[in-house]
Amino acid sequence: MKAPHKVKKDLEKKFNKVIETPASFDFFVAIHDFIEHIEANSSLSRCLSSRANRDHETNILGKYGRLREIYQGLEDADSTSRADFGHARYMVINELTRIRNSDVSDSNSFWKRRELFRKLTGEIYERLNPAIG
Repeated sequence: MKAPHKVKKDLEKKFNKVIETPASFDFFVAIHDFIEHIEANSSLSRCLSSRANRDHETNILGKYGRLREIYQGLEDADSTSRADFGHARYMVINELTRIRNSDVSDSNSFWKRRELFRKLTGEIYERLNPAIG
């Protein structure tokens, strides 16, 4: 298990990458890496769940779920599995693949909501940061 200060420093680094990355496919990769860090550290995942129970009105788990779609979509897009992902996951893969191929327009729901995703990342970070400090 990583030391709390190392987890916090790494989380901050991943968050700053999301904030600093301009709108591009790399931005979505930065969100993937931010969520991957949370998923890989059980202390962060637990903290998010426990804070969600106290902060129900902020719908923090719903917001996290939106970002997790990006994480899962990039994982699925690079998968060689022949498993049926279901319609919703295929739609996410399609949207992210279009962004990867520089097909960016407001008809792409993920591209259209990129600044919302940046904001949601900030909200998740704010919820986790004091809890791990």
